[in-house]
Amino acid sequence: MRAITVREPGGPEVLRWAPLPDPRPAEGEVVVNVTASAVNRADLLQRQGRYRPPRGASNILGLECSGTVAALGRGVTGWRVGDEVCALLAGGGYAEKVAVPAEQLMPVPGGVDLVTAAGLPEVACTVWSNLVDVARLAKGEVLLVHGGAGGVGTFAIQLGRALGATVATTAGSEERLARCRELGAEILVNHREQDFVEEVARATGGRGADVVLDNIGAKYLGRNIEVLAVGGRLVVIGMQGGRRAEVDLSALLAKRASVSATALRGRPVTGPGGKAGIVADVVARVWPLLADGTIRPVVHDRIPMAEAGRAHELLDGGTVVGKVLLTV
Repeated sequence: MRAITVREPGGPEVLRWAPLPDPRPAEGEVVVNVTASAVNRADLLQRQGRYRPPRGASNILGLECSGTVAALGRGVTGWRVGDEVCALLAGGGYAEKVAVPAEQLMPVPGGVDLVTAAGLPEVACTVWSNLVDVARLAKGEVLLVHGGAGGVGTFAIQLGRALGATVATTAGSEERLARCRELGAEILVNHREQDFVEEVARATGGRGADVVLDNIGAKYLGRNIEVLAVGGRLVVIGMQGGRRAEVDLSALLAKRASVSATALRGRPVTGPGGKAGIVADVVARVWPLLADGTIRPVVHDRIPMAEAGRAHELLDGGTVVGKVLLTV
């Protein structure tokens, strides 16, 4: 097979489309002939040498893919060679073939083509597990999504609306905010020109946000706590704005608020909080929302996988709305 390799940590130019040995399925695994993968922010960090894969994971970039089942490992049931699938990965998606635990396979949602399905597993599992399992977002609450025009953001806006929340979001331009409005966001904040704490407070009559989904991290920590409503829940899923910050515990105590930080990639396959449970919930609860059009995949561009460096440049440029897909 061919796959994207990283010669050494660096810019997009270090990515190379090169031959590698075909993967073989271990017990409980399935090998997928990859039709497409998708670019995530974690891929850029790994390329730069700033994000090591979990122990035992492939060193090849790529946290999700779509394709057809090519081979079944011992003990795998419920899948057949030739099935069209998409998959949540710990790595290995930037390749023509990938081995994946059978529990992390998903059928392609109804109404979604096989290439587009490549951009769903990572965002769907991330958003569902954090908004529902961690934050317990409820109907009638206010959800603030930072980076609403990104892959996670565009999905979170739509799922939040589907769960009955009022959605607020931040983005860096009026054009990107307009796309967020189309997806269902009602409170729109241009973070380059407006203060999201003030704008959310104004729009909610001073109540604030019940749930904040944040991919910025340290830079926004204090302000995110400030924007929370009484009983609010802040869920941090990224560190684009740094890793370290101080917390004013008195602010949390006064609001009876909580801060959670979660990551999906390093979770075990099975067991409490494992990927298998999240994947099963997504198939049961989220895939029907895609099938009936309540949630729509948002794809910015499709780029040949051999040109993955160009796709990384595009995502890093700050103009992408939704996902960038890599096609084989």
